[in-house]
Amino acid sequence: MQHAVGAPLPPPQGPGNGPWTHQAQHSGHPGPAGPPPPPMAPGPQQQPPAPQHAPVPSSRETTGHIQLPPGGPVPLPAPPAEAGTGAATLAVLLIGPAGAGKTTVAKLWAARRRVPTAHVSLDDVREWVCSGFADPQAGWNDHSEAQYRLARRTCGFAARNFLANGISCILDDAVFPDRPVVGLGGWKRHVGPGLLPVVLLPGLEVVLERNAARSGNRRLSDEEVARIHGRMAGWYGSGLPIIDNSTYDVETTARVLDDVLARSIASPPAW
Repeated sequence: MQHAVGAPLPPPQGPGNGPWTHQAQHSGHPGPAGPPPPPMAPGPQQQPPAPQHAPVPSSRETTGHIQLPPGGPVPLPAPPAEAGTGAATLAVLLIGPAGAGKTTVAKLWAARRRVPTAHVSLDDVREWVCSGFADPQAGWNDHSEAQYRLARRTCGFAARNFLANGISCILDDAVFPDRPVVGLGGWKRHVGPGLLPVVLLPGLEVVLERNAARSGNRRLSDEEVARIHGRMAGWYGSGLPIIDNSTYDVETTARVLDDVLARSIASPPAW
């Protein structure tokens, strides 16, 4: 078939060729000349696709709208411009034997600060396990170590979460200097290098008296308390700040803790 010179050529008949394609596929012939038909309205099954949300990068942990950087997310805080820790956002680990007053002091210190501060006790987190709880009175075994590691990871994430949202955090735990498996290395790995450890270590008589006032699985035998206290003596000479609160009430101990932390911010301990 020949066309006159200057006459418009018919559109090519390949697939996907605009408005011509639909009719050509059904009749086997090109569509009629003239303006293309109006676009068809989408049928009931031709709804526009739902908007896609940008995926959260898999290389970062997130909490709410805050991204948690990987690795050691808690840096060393800047030195405060006033006495004590001031308005510094920091993560603290309060170490001590059972009966040292860690939880009581940590709660008061957190409550008295002028900036948002949270308190997380590892013993509290361990007791989230109701059925199958590894009771510390039954001794240390693989079961209790597994639950301890799980609680420490949970506390570490909680601390990072609070810090990422501008909230300081103080954790308390009976960390032994002679047990690297459940020692400071794990806390540093889960929280970050900016974690500030402080040891609370009153005399044995004080610890025994405070332990006697406890109840439930928080109360240990006198022999176990004495053994734990003796192992805690290994922190002397470690380079970590140690507070002997044998003669301090809770309020005084919290003030001393704040002063010790201020010095740790200015000159971080090597650990």
